Amino acid sequence: MRIGVAATAPFGADVLERLAAKHDIAYLLTRPDRPRGRGRRVAPPPAKEVAGRLGIEVRQPESVADFDPEEDVVVLAAYGALIPESVLDRALWLNVHPSLLPRWRGAAPIERALLAGDPETGVTIIKLVPELDAGPIAAQRSFLVGEEDDFGTVSARAAELGAELIDEVLPEPGFTPQPEEGVTYAEKIGPADRKLDWSRPAEELLNQVRALSPHIGARARLHGRPVTIWRARIEDGKLVPLEVQPEGGRRMDYEAFLRGLR
Repeated sequence: MRIGVAATAPFGADVLERLAAKHDIAYLLTRPDRPRGRGRRVAPPPAKEVAGRLGIEVRQPESVADFDPEEDVVVLAAYGALIPESVLDRALWLNVHPSLLPRWRGAAPIERALLAGDPETGVTIIKLVPELDAGPIAAQRSFLVGEEDDFGTVSARAAELGAELIDEVLPEPGFTPQPEEGVTYAEKIGPADRKLDWSRPAEELLNQVRALSPHIGARARLHGRPVTIWRARIEDGKLVPLEVQPEGGRRMDYEAFLRGLR
């Protein structure tokens, strides 16, 4: 089937690549290039990089208000902006959302599930409606979250599952309203979410590290130095860093960091 894809962030880029292996992608709708990284240089979003490598046409309107989907179906995954109702009415928009809706509607469902210590998460395919992530469900499947899982592993598993569910839904979509109970919202990750509070239980601190790795990182002070903690474990009821990155430095094993202090 020939479909459009709307994606911007790495999760959406992963879904795009998986869909392109089986479907004719008419175009990628993505957000405009923006300053990224420490140097704040203008760079393309991850989904655009994938589309360029695969030879997929890219469309980057500043506003989607006047966007014409052209194709009957558009698959959206981590696009990063709400689609106006007038545009939703022009096609069937299917959203690949990496949570078990109605739990964790919003911008950061994977991070929030890990922060909360959810034992399972999953992917839900919904029809997009004007209200945030509230559309009827076409498909949903769960998977367990292991003790070693972090954002990276959960995101990859969700992208793979999302593409599989889209394959199942596309031939003949059918929809069931979302339950009215159990709605939670996954707010965007902010600076406060990155700071480790050593007075909190070790399990909560570990969940914080896992939720923010490998893409954002949890921030703390170790031996008087500001660091980002990328990996950790619990020993004797305490959080023990395994991989850290001193401010302005490179990632390293915690033991190497300690040797550098001597």
